[in-house]
Amino acid sequence: MRYRRAISAGGTFFFTVNLENRSSRLLIEKIEALRESVRKVYLARPMDIVAMVILPDHLHAVWTLPFGDSDYPQRWSLIEASFSKGIDKGEPIKRSRRRKRERGIWQRRYWEHQVLDDDDFERHIDYIHFNPVKHGYVAAPVEWPYSSVHRYVREGILTVDWAAGAKIPDGAFGERG
Repeated sequence: MRYRRAISAGGTFFFTVNLENRSSRLLIEKIEALRESVRKVYLARPMDIVAMVILPDHLHAVWTLPFGDSDYPQRWSLIEASFSKGIDKGEPIKRSRRRKRERGIWQRRYWEHQVLDDDDFERHIDYIHFNPVKHGYVAAPVEWPYSSVHRYVREGILTVDWAAGAKIPDGAFGERG
């Protein structure tokens, strides 16, 4: 079965990418390996990384692809493969994955959403930056070290106290994860 994805050359997309083991802390424990994997792919296949947050077991990102380019699936495949090759083996691997010579690090599928308009764009960026608070890791977005919120504060787009102490109801961003 072929999985159908939204494809739009030069489009802007929101992604949720999960580890297979949702109780793992691998992404922050191996944050340098993940950063290097993203950097390598970015240099080989550029895209505008509009916003990104890395949590222990999943990440969210908004990317805008170059004009005429719609190949975000290949970029994610390369990031996941590079990260997997850059860390020691040891995770449990299901038989179906062993037959395909896959590791058991990433969930097979990730979730993407094509950003539709300016309101959708802002809502997803806010979702990304608020996500560590939503999951209870910190009280304010700027307290989480693995987030593009710091760049937004540096550039004066957000204030250092943005969303500090905020309680946002489930579903407020129209997104899951």
